[in-house]
Amino acid sequence: MSEDLLNYVVDYSRSLGVKYSEARYQLDKYFTIILRNGKLVTLGTSINDGVGIRLVYDNVLTFSATNKLGRDELVGIVRDAVGRARATTHLVKTPTRFGDDVVSRGSYEVIPTKDFNSLDISEKVKLMAELHEVIVSSVKEVKVPTTYCEYVEHVQEKLIVNSDGGFVRGRVPRLLIMLNLVLHHPQKGSIQRIMEFGASGGLELIDEWDLFRVVEEEVRNLEKSLVEGVEPPKEPVDVVLGPEVVGIIVHESAGHPMEADRILGRESAQAGESYVKPEYVGSYRIGSECVTVVEDPTIPKSYGYYEYDDECIKARPRYLYKEGIIYEPLHNRQTAYVFGTRSNGSSRAMDYASEPLIRMSNTYFKPGDMEFEELIEDIRLGVYIKSYMEWNIDDIRWNQRYVGLESYLIVNGELRGYIRNPVLELTTAGLYSKVVGVDKNLRFYPGTCGKGDPPQGVPVWFGGPNIRLSKVRLGVTV
Repeated sequence: MSEDLLNYVVDYSRSLGVKYSEARYQLDKYFTIILRNGKLVTLGTSINDGVGIRLVYDNVLTFSATNKLGRDELVGIVRDAVGRARATTHLVKTPTRFGDDVVSRGSYEVIPTKDFNSLDISEKVKLMAELHEVIVSSVKEVKVPTTYCEYVEHVQEKLIVNSDGGFVRGRVPRLLIMLNLVLHHPQKGSIQRIMEFGASGGLELIDEWDLFRVVEEEVRNLEKSLVEGVEPPKEPVDVVLGPEVVGIIVHESAGHPMEADRILGRESAQAGESYVKPEYVGSYRIGSECVTVVEDPTIPKSYGYYEYDDECIKARPRYLYKEGIIYEPLHNRQTAYVFGTRSNGSSRAMDYASEPLIRMSNTYFKPGDMEFEELIEDIRLGVYIKSYMEWNIDDIRWNQRYVGLESYLIVNGELRGYIRNPVLELTTAGLYSKVVGVDKNLRFYPGTCGKGDPPQGVPVWFGGPNIRLSKVRLGVTV
């Protein structure tokens, strides 16, 4: 896509009286392999590219998109957008305003050590078939009735120009491997596990993830959890949560409710609301001083990596919760104006045909300086929940529930045997206020975060260290 063409579109829209104009070319190329029960069911490439245009005309914000990339077609959708704005301006109660932000001119690219094309397609299929074999051969007492193995290469390119002088060019390749399996025992029942490996980069990630060892070890532990697991203690005990559980908790109960558009009610009919009120920012205590939740798109090799957002704002780390205080919402330029602050670079679109929204990138619980052994050494009786099988949270992100998967009994500071299906159910404040210890073992997990209407899914990381909660009463599923 030509930068000159996008500049022409922006200049042309300004000539029609548009106050703000933004043209974003985006290409998303996917190569996907899917095996079900070890048999190949899908193999193919898809390419999705086009231009999305946002305009502010007479206080109305409009968005249009097209995959027809000629000058006449782009000029046509600008005219249509202006026409829609003229027709609806009398309906707008709150004029659209953008904050006085410093937009950037820059470029970024993730350069893989090992390009996707360096491995033949047949070898990639073989890799996934071997992962299936590792899963089914790692168990002794249970059956594996179902496996689903997915391999996805995703290359995303963006070229963005706006009327405030912003210019961004970006290219990020991402790799995702997802395994979904069911373990079944005739007397003990079934458990399901989804394992995901994802990051930005190339095929070098496969070696870095040490896939075969990690998958074999986890499947063996899951089998023991299913066969040997007992109910958790019935009395309140200290509970230690592993990085995967901590990650999904901070994503759901810190990241989503701290999206400023959600705080202002924009998502209320789509993805839900937020327990956070504008007046909470900077003063409301949500947890203990151990609780700091960070949102950072700039982590190298991260799945949610970017250096500039879709409004040409330079990305930086954002502190959602800081030492237990609600500290900084995620903003785009529009919500930043409402809050009287500046955008922190949180605007991102799934594809060219999607409107940029406030989105998470890489959300994590800030680690401490303890070793895991120190975290549990004085626990007389407790539970360690290392991974989860399911989770639920309400629309305002206040009442939440997590069902543990690979879980252990803690006795006198040591892991002793397996716990079956422990249930952690607390309010957001109840959970974060019980954090009394944090170790230094930071780990990340990939995910696809959903939001918006029409729905958009974007790549993210979530994670954290192991954290300790004081005196929690666990439930159990049957």
